[in-house]
Amino acid sequence: MGDDVESKALLMARAASARRAERPVVLDLRELTLICDYFVICSGRSTVHTRAITDAIQQAADEACMERHHREGGRDAKWIVLDYGDVVVHVFGPETREFYDLERLWREARSVPVPEEGVEEGSPREAASV
Repeated sequence: MGDDVESKALLMARAASARRAERPVVLDLRELTLICDYFVICSGRSTVHTRAITDAIQQAADEACMERHHREGGRDAKWIVLDYGDVVVHVFGPETREFYDLERLWREARSVPVPEEGVEEGSPREAASV
């Protein structure tokens, strides 16, 4: 599946997907910045949905014994950032995601495919969805 850090990013993206996050994306930033190694970007349809996605990501990270360094946002849930050091997760409300458009800003980053929930990477079903 790749290195341990990529596996952590994919675990978080799958946790977001399990809560029906919209358009989950994992970006490999290792060649572009020292900020972190990976961004996980996704969005929710409402404030409640955005918080539920964030809670699911935090629970998955806690269960995998990942240490969160910082959390930013949450009151209005327009943009919540979870900083795990080498992986930074951005959970947006839909309008905020479009406004900041991190995928465009970091377009030179390699996009890492996020397997569907319950589908092992490299399986025939995962390969057919590419």
